Order: sequence, then C-alpha cells, then structure tokens
Amino acid sequence: MIEKHGMWYAPHEGTRTLHIWLPDDYYADGNEERYPVTYFFDGQNLFSDNEATYGTSWGLADFLRSWEKPMIVVGLECSHVGNERLDEYCPWSLKIMDFDVHGIGEKTFQWIMNDIKPWVDATYRTWPHREATAIAGSSMGGIMSVYGVLVHNDVFSKAGCISSGCHFMNRFFVPLANISDISPDTRAYFAWAEGESGKVWGEDLLEDSDEAVATQRLATIFRNEGAATSLWCIPGGQHNEASWATQNRRCFDFLWCAREDGPDEA
Repeated sequence: MIEKHGMWYAPHEGTRTLHIWLPDDYYADGNEERYPVTYFFDGQNLFSDNEATYGTSWGLADFLRSWEKPMIVVGLECSHVGNERLDEYCPWSLKIMDFDVHGIGEKTFQWIMNDIKPWVDATYRTWPHREATAIAGSSMGGIMSVYGVLVHNDVFSKAGCISSGCHFMNRFFVPLANISDISPDTRAYFAWAEGESGKVWGEDLLEDSDEAVATQRLATIFRNEGAATSLWCIPGGQHNEASWATQNRRCFDFLWCAREDGPDEA
C-alpha cells in the first residue's frame, strides 16, 4: 500500500510529497514487525505510471509485492518548479546540459536526515539503524546516492546508484571517495544503460565503455575499504524509467540479500 505525506523543504520554501510504500499487511491485526527502509529520490516515478513524470514508473509496487523481503520505501518527490530539481539533487555547483546548477544537495541530505528520517522512524515501525537504511535513485538521484553513501555512510549503509554518470562525475566522486570513511559493511549497486555507456574501447560494455571504466575506478575505492559493489550495464537500455525498472530485482537483491546473480528484470 502507498501513503502520502507532505514535508516542508526549507531551502526552496516548498512542500515535497513523500510516497511511502508499506507492506500490504502492515496494519494487519497482531503485526508488530519492524522494517528496513530505502529512501528513494524522484518518488513520483516509483509506483504509478499515472503519477510518473514521463508516464512510465519503476513498477516498484508490483515488484515489492512479489519480493521476498518486506520493506518500507520512502519516495521523495522532486520539485517541479523550473530547475529546482537539479539544484536540490546535486551536491556541487556545475553546468549540466547548458544549465547552471547551484548545488544544494547537502542541504537536501540534511533535510532527509534531520526532518524526514526522524518523522518516518517515529511514525512507522522501522529499524532505524544504518544497517537497515539505504539510499537510492537514478540520474540526478543516482548522483545523490553516490554522494550520500560516501558523505553520510554513518546513516546509509547501502546505495542504489543508477545512471550516475561516473564518466563525467568522477571528477567529484573520486576525490570524495578517497577521503570518505567507508565502512566495510557498505554495499553499493551501480548500473547504467547501454545507450549512455559512452565510447566502447573493446567489445564489452560492462568492461570497456567510458562509463564502465569510470564506474570500475570508483567501485575499486569502495572495495579497497572492504565494501561490496556490483556493476551492471543494462543491455539495450536508455536513460529512462523503463530501463531503470529492469534493475529492481538486481538492485534490491544485491543491497538487501547479498545476491548479485538475479535476473535482469523487475
């Protein structure tokens, strides 16, 4: 089931809707179970095609109903005003596709950690400790997920980093990773689409493309700290929700069940 709740976002003085997935038996008589939580960026795109920005969602509701591990997912809806999403979902000020991004991503994380997470933990039966807390997203949300698991590893032990653009963001990611305190129990899932993989140097999009080489470089830093990583190039995929939805099982299996050989489908 999905519940919605508005939360005030002070940096841009507006309300952001939380799309909160609860197991269907959450309110069943006698159910006192507590649940781990995955916080997801672009929450409007997770559950319903009717609400998704471009008419296609991740289909997470259907996936979670069939998946083995009961979970709470908190989808953070982005701003729909101008370029506010780019500002809110980027930790650094830079230019993206000719847009000047005034990155306030750290303020967004302070909002998540100081406002949203305490409210979620007080309102729902969660396991609030870091081992039961993940961050995930795609595109700008993927960038934020990389940043979050590096800078706020004391809060987020797991990260789903989809279409994070390591081949152009590593100028930020790599120096940050080199100075971050990455706990060895951290798990980070990296995926990118074939259509955004960049120049292919050999024949293997998982090994030889620009994005593959850059992601391997970042993942090596994680692994050197004892953390676990999984890398995947989405065959035939593009930079869109339809492609990202194919990663539901791979991502959740790796982050939460320590598996990385699941089928490439939701």
